Amino acid sequence: MNRSTTSPVDARRQFRAGLIQPTSGWSAGYAQANLIALPRDLAFDFLLFAQRNPKPCPVLEVLDAGETFGGIFGSTADEADIRTDAPQYRIYEHGELIDSPSHALDYWRDDLVSFLIGCSFTFEHPLISAGVPVRHITENRNVPMYETSLPCRPAGSLSGNLVVSLRMIPASQVSDAVRITSRYPAVHGAPIHIGDPSLIGITDLDNPDFGDAPISEPGDIPVFWACGVTPQAMVMASKPPLAITHAPGHMLITDAPDRGFQVP
Repeated sequence: MNRSTTSPVDARRQFRAGLIQPTSGWSAGYAQANLIALPRDLAFDFLLFAQRNPKPCPVLEVLDAGETFGGIFGSTADEADIRTDAPQYRIYEHGELIDSPSHALDYWRDDLVSFLIGCSFTFEHPLISAGVPVRHITENRNVPMYETSLPCRPAGSLSGNLVVSLRMIPASQVSDAVRITSRYPAVHGAPIHIGDPSLIGITDLDNPDFGDAPISEPGDIPVFWACGVTPQAMVMASKPPLAITHAPGHMLITDAPDRGFQVP
């Protein structure tokens, strides 16, 4: 199986059948999305949180309460189901992680409003096509992610710190990485920080808060992008009664071509 050429529908069916692995490198050419589903009475607060923090929380799709597919994520229940089609989920109650199941069916409620948030995995195919190495794909690992000391703008009852993803980029290609990713603002866009991780509150690159430790080569520079795991940091800080999310690095693969999110 060549994961990069697997169609979004086929990828989702494999994950629905129980395959668990990070989705970086899957279905090249299609956008991937972070998921957060919250009770309807928190939906406006989260929409406002996302509007105030567009770098980590670029909203690609909002489903009505109880909806499990639609828009960029499948046109029929057979094609897509947000409760089953990510490889792995996280279930939070009052900010505490209580389960990491392969599907969210046992926790689903009809009052949950689901938000699909842009994911930086979407611009990894353009990076690779331009010759910029993406080392976690080469090594079949999950991308490293870190909670920073940078606070997001709060909204209503919701607050938390920014989470970033890391890619180690050869110094000679950092400008290429910035140029390429800046053309994808709907999936986090350009990096938010380059270089010294301590300046954004990261003390140990080898021990990420989410994902796998980074792989670097001589001459690499750490480059950090805003990350769609930020809503999970918000959940842990704000403690809503229930939140369903994807497991970090285990995304929903949408039917939307990545070129649709590219700007001139």
